[in-house]
Amino acid sequence: MVDDANVAAAVAGFFLGGSLIVAIGAQNAFILRQGLVRAHVFVVCLIAAVSDALLIAAGVAGLGSIVAGSPVLIATVTLAGAAFLFGYAALALRRAMHPHALKAADRSAGGVWAAVTTCLALTFLNPHVYLDTVLLIGGLSGQYAGAARLAFGAGAVVASFAWFFGLGYGARLLAPVFLKPMAWRVLDLLIAAIMAVLATGLLLRFLRS
Repeated sequence: MVDDANVAAAVAGFFLGGSLIVAIGAQNAFILRQGLVRAHVFVVCLIAAVSDALLIAAGVAGLGSIVAGSPVLIATVTLAGAAFLFGYAALALRRAMHPHALKAADRSAGGVWAAVTTCLALTFLNPHVYLDTVLLIGGLSGQYAGAARLAFGAGAVVASFAWFFGLGYGARLLAPVFLKPMAWRVLDLLIAAIMAVLATGLLLRFLRS
């Protein structure tokens, strides 16, 4: 028989995880672009979802309090993440200067290892990911005990898988829009702006702390 308390905890975890992950960010922008060109979509979606699941599990297991208590670790991740995001913003800006229409040949553009390493970097070099998964979800899971706490974490994990695969494979519905080079220019300019804003925010947070 299903425990109503566990179901409620799972639903709460699902909606919390979904509300945090839907916000436009570096990881989502990258997966959206991969989905549009249909390049290694399954791989990057799986990496993003599994990475989120591992971080959520770590947070629910209590790692959040350890990370929050290590200023050196937080500072290292913050600076590394800012540097990477600025670099990715520069690449997106360069692509925006030379936009191209979506073509069948573009679908295989870029190697799988480049996609894998970029996805991993955008995940683990982004302090916001730790704040959302390890600290926030992990911290809020403390209001539950036993099986309910596991259900809360599982709900958040399901939300991650649903969102990333939905974003990656749903992006192809926008393919007709991206038959024009101007659409790619707008997308890459948006991606560059998102990355630059996130990187600037990280640096400002580091300087204030």
